[in-house]
Amino acid sequence: MADHESLLTVKLMDALYTEAMVLADEARSYFESGRFKEDSCDDVNLAVSFSCESLKVTTRLMHCIAWLLNQKALHSGELTEGEAWNHDRALGYAPATDQPMVDRFPEEARQIIVASEELFQRLQRLSAQLKREIASETAVQDMVRRLQNSF
Repeated sequence: MADHESLLTVKLMDALYTEAMVLADEARSYFESGRFKEDSCDDVNLAVSFSCESLKVTTRLMHCIAWLLNQKALHSGELTEGEAWNHDRALGYAPATDQPMVDRFPEEARQIIVASEELFQRLQRLSAQLKREIASETAVQDMVRRLQNSF
């Protein structure tokens, strides 16, 4: 088992995947409920910002879920490391939250937004660490291969 496989265990992947799916369901339920429109004032900018932030949360969570599914496929042997770490399978870009506007949202919306950001940031750190470990392993493997070819 490679070092990077011990960093992202099946148990951790499953926990992160469950967290992402539960959060996606909570976000969908909240943003589709219409509660914000009922509770908010007639501020058009706030309403537009709310719609934009709901899309950002959805995008963030879908990137998380897709990345985790790719990692599960890698661990199960359905993808090779080369396929799993292809640029097209990277965690992806998620636009930043407009914090001054979000501060005006109801507490439940703010909690969902923050939770999606925190999950995304954790996966970004994990992905970066995995990439560093894979690059390090590859460099060592290349060095060993060159040494073997020299003799």
